[in-house]
Amino acid sequence: MTRFTNPLAPRFGRLKAKSSEIKTWTRDVMSLPDDTPVTVAELACRDEGCPDIETVIGVLEPGKPIVTLRVHTRMVEVTRARVAEAAGVKH
Repeated sequence: MTRFTNPLAPRFGRLKAKSSEIKTWTRDVMSLPDDTPVTVAELACRDEGCPDIETVIGVLEPGKPIVTLRVHTRMVEVTRARVAEAAGVKH
């Protein structure tokens, strides 16, 4: 019996693992403590020249303004180098 895979089903498991990886890269390239809150979301991009979906990374260091990094690609396509580039860090 062949199991049906719904292409419209949520991709939470896959995205959760990728989100964790992106958070680790962000902390690493920005030299942040492990307990610094980092958020990762895949959002629609409305800017001209931007792809339909972008990955937005939020760095919430206590006592500092929120830092927002934008990687103009889907979350599954984000690499450590792209995170470093968005953070303005040479890799």
